Formats: sequence, structure tokens, C-alpha cells
Amino acid sequence: MTMTLQVFMQGAPLGALSYDSASQLWSFHYAAEWLARDDHFPLSPALPLEHDAAQTAQQHSNAVRIFFENLLPEGQALEQASVAFKISKANSFGLLRALGRETSGALEILSDDAAAAPARVRQVTREDISSRIRSRPNLPFTVWDGRVRLSIAGFQDKLAVLEEENKWYLVDGRSLASTHLLKPEPLHKALAGMTTNERLCMALAGAIGISTAATRLEHVPEPLLVIERFDRVRGPQGVARLHCIDGCQGLGLPVGMKYERPFGSGRDVRDIRDGASLPRLFALLAQHATTPVKERLALLRWAILQVLIGNVDGHAKNLSFFVDASGLRLAPAYDLVCGVLYEEENVEDTLAMAMGDGFPVRDLGAYDWAQFSVNCGLPARQVAREMTTLAKACKARLPEVARRVLNEGGDAKTIERVSGVVESQVKMVMKAAPAVQ
Repeated sequence: MTMTLQVFMQGAPLGALSYDSASQLWSFHYAAEWLARDDHFPLSPALPLEHDAAQTAQQHSNAVRIFFENLLPEGQALEQASVAFKISKANSFGLLRALGRETSGALEILSDDAAAAPARVRQVTREDISSRIRSRPNLPFTVWDGRVRLSIAGFQDKLAVLEEENKWYLVDGRSLASTHLLKPEPLHKALAGMTTNERLCMALAGAIGISTAATRLEHVPEPLLVIERFDRVRGPQGVARLHCIDGCQGLGLPVGMKYERPFGSGRDVRDIRDGASLPRLFALLAQHATTPVKERLALLRWAILQVLIGNVDGHAKNLSFFVDASGLRLAPAYDLVCGVLYEEENVEDTLAMAMGDGFPVRDLGAYDWAQFSVNCGLPARQVAREMTTLAKACKARLPEVARRVLNEGGDAKTIERVSGVVESQVKMVMKAAPAVQ
């Protein structure tokens, strides 16, 4: 039996996604209407507009499956969706059918009956959010009105809402789209302060000139990180969706390869580095970016930032690119967290993607940075200059940003601890920079 879902881009037919249960093969074909447009473009470099005649059906299936599976949530969020819809976690096509109404970016993945569903809007008050945060041990935060409202990749609890005049709404229907994500504190008590941690890191990134998703802290009264979606733009016709892909989709890698060392850092597997890496991402931009020099500089600054804030989870799915007819552009930074704060919870202090051959985020020397520049095809002087510039900017802006987050109601202890890590990382980077040239 073959099942088919219709894929739309900003309301326009883009193509058909199919799965054959007998052969277990996936396929995707762009719609004639899409190919006839002057501004048409491929979903990603891994799914070109013209079918490669040399590509086997199995190879095509793998490329299609990998791209669309990367749209699904991970971890506990995937488990919750599986239970709520009574669909096996292994049934990715079935989960896409259930969750594809509003994905990251501009795609809508719809069955024929879903395409005809009426538009619905329901307000959720801050009291509603508070009650659901407290009910999470018994009721998943992503399940509202009897169905899962999460179709965004990632591990953390989050809820997609439409924000209008400081009010939040759950929306359904093709004419509507969410504009913000609400992220409460993790259930795990040892990760308390995560909303403050992320808010501080995001605010610091913006303060030093890195394009970053807009965030703010609210209290309902539980702390809540409110994130403005960069893949949504308000216009005369309402909320428009912008197409973007994450690093795994850009590289054609499955979600299990989002870390450079996909099998971990154990003695027997730490030298297996087949996953997403900075050299592969820089090469992707060199070939497909709208303006390769500009975008590679933006990626360099993003990579240095991960070291400066001690973000050990800066993997390929925490990095995205806008895609249009002109090519790829780096999207604003998101999911920026000082991860080394949680070492006692078995969070390693190793980078998701190495600097050269260096993984320990708090022990990177000039050689690691020099090797990084060689591996990524970057001038060493440029790398050293950006290291110094960003480190000095972090040092200068950190006190001001910390005060701002504290005034927003951020957790004082978390702010102090994150600031301590950043100050230490700044010293390490500034010490290494002069020798990189």
C-alpha cells in the first residue's frame, strides 16, 4: 500500500511525499506548479529539483526519509507524540502525517482531510500555562485539547503559540501560524535555572553583534522563556512562513548524526567522526550560500560563540539556514545554553563539533584553533581576529547583560555561574588568539 501526503510551501503546492509499505521506500516529487515558478528552489541541497538519473530508488528513499524525519521532535517529545497518536516511534511517515500541520520553517505536510480542516483559534492564559507546567508529571506539556501541539524538532518542552497584543493563542488551520515558542524550566530539578541560562546566553550573543532569535523571560509565576520564531514574519496577509532547514538537513544527515562523534567519546569510538562537523558545514556554505564569504564569516562567529559561552550542545540541529532561490543564508542563533554548568548530571564538557581536533570546550589551545582554520578553509588571521573581537565584546557586555536578565527576574545563582564560565572562556580564547596567526 502506498500512502501520499501533500507538501505545501507558504500555501502553494510544492510536492508529494509518499511511502510504500511493501517496499518500505520513501519518495518525493516536486509539483509541476512549483517547478513552473520563476522563484522555485529545492527544499535542501540533498533534495535537488531534478532527479538524479544515477540515483537508485533506495538512495532516493534514504535522502527523502532523512530530510523529513529531521522535522520530527526527539526524545521524550517524540515518545509523547507516539503515545498520544497511538503511532509507533518507528513509523516516521505516520508521525509526519499527524504532526506536519506546522513544522519548523515553511512546510505544511498534509493529508487530504487535513488540508480541508477549518481554522480554529483558542486563547491560553498565563494561568493555563502555569497550571500545565505544574501538571507535567502527569500530563505532557505538548498535549492540549487532546492532541499533541509540537511539530518542532528538539528535546525540551515547548509550546508553539500565536502572540497577539501580549496574549497567546493555540491555532489550527492552514490560514494560521504560530509566532512564538514557550519553554518552561525542565522537569529535571538538577537543570533548574535553564530558562535564565538560555536567556542570558541568547542576550549576550545579541549584544556582541550575532544575529539571534529574540527572547524574553516571563513568570506565570513559573519562569518561562518566550522565543520569537525567526521563521515567521508578520505581513498584511497575516503570518508568513519562511523556509529554513537545520544543519543535518543541509548536509543530508539523519538526526543520529547531529554530533561529530555520533557514537560518543568512549575510548573505542571517539575517533569515529562521521557526523556533522564544522568543516562540512563550511563546505556546504562555500557551495550553496547566497554570499559565501558573508555566510562563512557568520558561521565562524557562531562557532566561536559556542566556545565562549561553554555550549557543549551546539550540534547541527541547533543551527539553521534560510533557503530560497538565491541559496542558503545562516538563520539567527538559537538554543544557546552554557552546558558545562551541568557536568554533575553527566553532561560532558566536550563540544558537539570539534575545533580542529579539540573537543574539550575548556581546554582549547592555539593549535586547535589553527587546525580548525585549516580544516574549514579559513584564513588563520581572520579566525584570530574574530576570536579576539568576540572575546573582548563578551567581556565588555557581560555585566550589563547579566544585570538586565536579573532585572527580568532571572535566577541570580544561575546568572553568577554562567557569568563565571564566560569569563573563564574569554580568558582562554584571548590567550590562544595571538598564536593562531
